[in-house]
Amino acid sequence: MEVVHLGRVDYAATFAAMQAYSRSRTSPDGAHQPDLLWMCEHNPVFTQGVAGRPEHLLNPRAIPVVQTDRGGQVTYHGPGQVVAYPLLDLKRAGYFVKEYVYRLEEALIRTLLHFGVTGHRVGGAPGIYVHLADPFGHSVLPQRPQKQVAGKPVPDFAGLAKIAALGIKISRNFAYHGAALNVNMDLTPFYGINPCGYAALQTVDLSTIGVRVETADVEEILARKLVSYLAP
Repeated sequence: MEVVHLGRVDYAATFAAMQAYSRSRTSPDGAHQPDLLWMCEHNPVFTQGVAGRPEHLLNPRAIPVVQTDRGGQVTYHGPGQVVAYPLLDLKRAGYFVKEYVYRLEEALIRTLLHFGVTGHRVGGAPGIYVHLADPFGHSVLPQRPQKQVAGKPVPDFAGLAKIAALGIKISRNFAYHGAALNVNMDLTPFYGINPCGYAALQTVDLSTIGVRVETADVEEILARKLVSYLAP
């Protein structure tokens, strides 16, 4: 996997480039193109997934909203957030979508651990979360989801805040879009949405929980972890 550091780039143009590269790989001439890992930041933007519901976009203010083809609901990208886009041939990698998501999450968890933070999965809610009362503690969370709504289990975010989001697209075995890890952001825009479709879900970054680190340093560590955990 070739790592490409793009710097701060426009979201819509990057989205179009991901689509174009992935489409080109389905042609006979593109079959041997390499897997890429694009690492970047974005200017402020809300992105809406294919199943995105407009009621989760509460107050976008002057921030643009871009409709995408990834899964999931609405999220926010902005400066101080590391965004990773693996452009990956899953067939060549040798694993399926569920394991791909697990590997993405594991790379995020291991990146957080590098900076002393314990990241958690929450059943039924892709992404990585931290325990606000003890973000550096290593105790496991109770099995989740525990809540029942209308007889169905739903994610339980009690005491948690989201620090990393996932959203992917698979087309003809080629994956694009990816993950975003909050480092040192203006978190205010998250109050203008229901993050990932969950009302009142709190969002956090590393600086808020006391980790003072450069965004570029987090980007470098996350890139290394992704290369390792997404290997065939």
